[in-house]
Amino acid sequence: MIFRQLFDPVSSTYTYLLGDPESGEALLIDPVYEQVPRDLALLQELGLRLQTTLDTHVHADHVTGAWRLRERSGSEIALADVVGAQGVSRPLRHGDRIAFGNRYLEARATPGHTSGCLTYVLDDASMAFTGDSLLIRGCGRTDFQGGSAEQLFTSVREQILTLPGDCLLYPAHDYRGITVTSVAEERRFNPRLGGDVDLGDFAGYMHNLNLPHPKQMAVAVPANLRCGKPEGEAPSQETPDWAPLTLRFSGVWEIEPMALLEHAAALQIVDVREAPEFIDRLGHLPDAKLVPLSQLMARIDELDRDRPVVAVCRSGVRSAQASVLLTKAGFGKVANLAGGMLRWKAEGLPVAPCSP
Repeated sequence: MIFRQLFDPVSSTYTYLLGDPESGEALLIDPVYEQVPRDLALLQELGLRLQTTLDTHVHADHVTGAWRLRERSGSEIALADVVGAQGVSRPLRHGDRIAFGNRYLEARATPGHTSGCLTYVLDDASMAFTGDSLLIRGCGRTDFQGGSAEQLFTSVREQILTLPGDCLLYPAHDYRGITVTSVAEERRFNPRLGGDVDLGDFAGYMHNLNLPHPKQMAVAVPANLRCGKPEGEAPSQETPDWAPLTLRFSGVWEIEPMALLEHAAALQIVDVREAPEFIDRLGHLPDAKLVPLSQLMARIDELDRDRPVVAVCRSGVRSAQASVLLTKAGFGKVANLAGGMLRWKAEGLPVAPCSP
């Protein structure tokens, strides 16, 4: 099974990708709206097709990427039936299975943080995705969205901590950067729900947290009850329209050699190799401007910020870094030549004359 744990630094949200390599089918758990381009790029690079997005609950601290992913990939949206959210194509109840290829997740109702919390357990019980019902050495709050300390105590004790001790647990958030725990660890060390803690201990603790509401709650909850669909008209296409580009998982936009050839007249082509490489056997693209990567930031004012820029190097590695630097410097239209001059030359595309 293909498994990736992804992170959104703004909301400290973990998104989980599970894929079946034989069928190419994949699931995403708790996707974040702003991170959809990243997630789609990773799916493409791994050769996976997104079947379903699953949210563990209606989040109050970020907007789900479920609707946005469905618009881009046709994926189904799965969420607890009890929530009654608009746009859900797979309303889930306790015991339902969500398949991806030859594997599946089992949905377990674990209300308490909110009334619609689900935990997703992998078919062999080797891992489970607990949302906010059980965090690493903690748990989600219980004071809004139909939360209940009594329900959460029962949910965690009966549906999560009864899993095998070596079952790995992956939460929806961690604010310290810890990535995973296990059932055995949480049974023993969770200060709220482990050890000899009883319902009275737990409820007394939770009823006196006195936490402020999440800053994004007023925006996130209504949006998530629409599965992340924006109010009013949908946003315009976010893929750059100045050339056919592909977003890589690294966050860098790439342009294929033939596409660059077709659009070259409207672009600034910046070769970031060193001067001797510019005239070596690989040659360079016609009309390319030589600005070595080591000099790029010092010479950045030589470039027109209003025209798209394509960075080029030998293999695409240095030019990818140049693309990042240009984007950080405020250039809004930047791409990297996929495969660099090696691929350009291998495809037989025209180059400026080499030195004798």
